Amino acid sequence: MTGALGREFIFSDRQFKRLRAFVAEHTGIALSEAKKDMVYGRLSKRIRSHFAGNFQAFCDAIEQGDAQEQDFLINAITTNLTAFFREAHHFDYLRQRLIPELLRRNAHSRKIRIWSAGCSTGEEPYSIAMSLAGDNQLAGWDIKILATDLDANVLKHAEAGIYSEERISKLAEQQRQYFQRGRGSNSGLVRLKPEIRERVSFKRLNLLHDWPMRGPFDLIFCRNVVIYFDKPTQTKLFDRFADLLVADGHLFIGHSESLYKVTERFTSLGNTIYRRLS
Repeated sequence: MTGALGREFIFSDRQFKRLRAFVAEHTGIALSEAKKDMVYGRLSKRIRSHFAGNFQAFCDAIEQGDAQEQDFLINAITTNLTAFFREAHHFDYLRQRLIPELLRRNAHSRKIRIWSAGCSTGEEPYSIAMSLAGDNQLAGWDIKILATDLDANVLKHAEAGIYSEERISKLAEQQRQYFQRGRGSNSGLVRLKPEIRERVSFKRLNLLHDWPMRGPFDLIFCRNVVIYFDKPTQTKLFDRFADLLVADGHLFIGHSESLYKVTERFTSLGNTIYRRLS
């Protein structure tokens, strides 16, 4: 059966509303009316193969608690656009300003704790790990990076630490030294070296649910995540981040995001870098 607008299947406004409600409740992502075509495109193959082209049956499965289909919907809707050292000014600040500060502040414990919230396929937490590995003064320090995401599929990719060689083609030689190049059947692929992978722990986490970790963290990266949330959800989330940061801890958010009129727990340092107010 052919739907409206040349679609292969019927996807009614009511069905879209049902899926929007589930996504909003379980992920905090607010899908606008303009996202209907995107949702159709990301789900249509699944609807064809598992529901004989029937969106109504898929909506029923979601609402009846089918965990497999719920996971599929969440993974399909979440957007995973990332790159190594994306928004490079954040990593410049980490190397030039934050590492010296951490060396002084944490000299006694010799520990650093970092959280990458919404880590996607791993480029962000691995970029953090590489930035820290480049400073010899941190040799021997206990450095742990927690990387979380809602999407189980991207976490599997991230944990493997394997990427196409093209993904690192624009990195500086100093950054490419942390990758091993594949040979034979793995030609064209690269993998992060063990000393980088071992510093990052990947866990699945829904930011709207309970957080099992106690912290505190020295810094948190949550970039290009909250742009999909409404303001009340953003306020709650940033307050929770503040609670898990050390006094004067740092928060990094995406270039199109802002804490203006969202929370008063942080002060802006410019370039979407914030310091927690004591």
